Amino acid sequence: MRPPQNVAVVFHFVLSLSELSFSQFPRACTSADTLTRKECCPVWNGDGSPCGQLSGRGSCEDVSVISTPQGTQFPFSGVDDRENWPAVFYNRTCQCNKNFMGVNCGDCRFGFIGANCTKQHMSIRKNIFDLTIAEKNQFFAYLNLAKYTISENYQIATGTYAQMNNGSNPMFRDVSVYNLFVWMHYYTSRDTLLGVSGVWTDIDFAHEGPGFLTWHRAYMLLWEHELRKTVNNDNFTIPYWDWRDSQDCTICTDEYMGGRHSTNPNLLSLASIFSAWQVICTRPDDYNRRGVLCDGSPEGPIQRNPGNQDRSRTPKLPSSLEVEFCLSLAEYETPPFNKFANYSFRNTLEGFANPGDGIANVSQSSLHNALHIYMNGSMSRVGGSANDPIFLLHHAFIDSIYEQWLRRHQPLQMTFPAANTPIGHSRDYYMVPFIPIYRNIEFFVSTRELGYDYDYLVESVPPSVSAILAFYLQEAKQIWPWLLSAGVVGCLVTALLNCIIIQNCKKKEISTFEERQPLLNTRDEYQGVSYQTSI
Repeated sequence: MRPPQNVAVVFHFVLSLSELSFSQFPRACTSADTLTRKECCPVWNGDGSPCGQLSGRGSCEDVSVISTPQGTQFPFSGVDDRENWPAVFYNRTCQCNKNFMGVNCGDCRFGFIGANCTKQHMSIRKNIFDLTIAEKNQFFAYLNLAKYTISENYQIATGTYAQMNNGSNPMFRDVSVYNLFVWMHYYTSRDTLLGVSGVWTDIDFAHEGPGFLTWHRAYMLLWEHELRKTVNNDNFTIPYWDWRDSQDCTICTDEYMGGRHSTNPNLLSLASIFSAWQVICTRPDDYNRRGVLCDGSPEGPIQRNPGNQDRSRTPKLPSSLEVEFCLSLAEYETPPFNKFANYSFRNTLEGFANPGDGIANVSQSSLHNALHIYMNGSMSRVGGSANDPIFLLHHAFIDSIYEQWLRRHQPLQMTFPAANTPIGHSRDYYMVPFIPIYRNIEFFVSTRELGYDYDYLVESVPPSVSAILAFYLQEAKQIWPWLLSAGVVGCLVTALLNCIIIQNCKKKEISTFEERQPLLNTRDEYQGVSYQTSI
């Protein structure tokens, strides 16, 4: 199941030719100069100008951070690098035009490909059990390559901005393409370091709030994009695992995501390529004690023991009925906009509310949370959960449920909370730690607007007005000769009928005139009216 050595060499060569694209931190923006100037506007190699400005791709602009009242769960200000992201690190970044995007506007916006990003491209994410043998092996080979390929364009921060002496002493480290995204998931959910005061744990920029679904939609798209660039394959898509009504972990086999180790039930079978993977960012208590950030150092193999979780908290995998009830909830989010929200679609899908009635219940883990807890290992720890590649399959399916809800309820963007949310979760907050920057609301839209869809949802897209008009225009084009002929014949028949009617009317008027002629010159004195004639 490992990719042939010559294929891996080719992939490494392709990676060396790739442009800057996403994530944090762009290598071009990790120098003391860029950090102290707080400017991240790398040059696009296509024309040698920052943000590809000479080619009209974009320009270096001030970041407009919109400050809105946040929830009461974070009673601090100015103590966390993620506050008002990305202003602590950068207050100028590339703003891209048209169909361009990326940290230097060198990439195409989601749903477009080509040298000038003019060709629309729709990708379809498939059920992992519907992949062909070739597609399945390709997926595993791509993941394995990404795990061992150092990102040439990005690094991870190993210290806070203050520990970097306000940028004058950069603290960054190389990381693999796969581990880059593991670190990002850790970084956005980590605790706030308060120095000698300890840490603040009640904070998470990607979970327990309205931004849970929008953040993970953006995160998965960026991860998928980086995998595509690593292997130079625009057609690659992340598959999903439909776990509804499963009695056990059906993908936990050596043929798929790795079976159970023969002697240690907490580890993966040696027959799986994933058994050799080393996890990172799984020791938050140690980082907090030392007052440091995860630096990407290996911390042991992936752990997974599905089905041996705390059954009082997570008794089983989610059912189809629970998913359907969740989809029936009409409100995306309800006060207080966190894990205590009742009748909230987001809170119920995330797993903090009962999937049978929508009432918040943080003592139980359902739907999204249930899968993480059920895996009973690396997946069960929020910060390091992305170490297990099942994370990708699980969140692709969660994203598809989110998409079902969007299509069913057609929410207005104003329904996404604009204030009083947990920090990082309001409508216009720039999502941590993405560079280039994206607001939560930009991913409160259908997948069709972002260039992808799910195989089981393709036919469920409601026709838009433009699509309906296009259909009838196409039909009209096919029958226009008949319509033209019918119109000509209709005009001739109408003209003939008009002539016949006019002639009959004239004959009747002449006959009537001759009969009434003797009376036309008399005066009706009783009525006092003079009658006159006109023809």
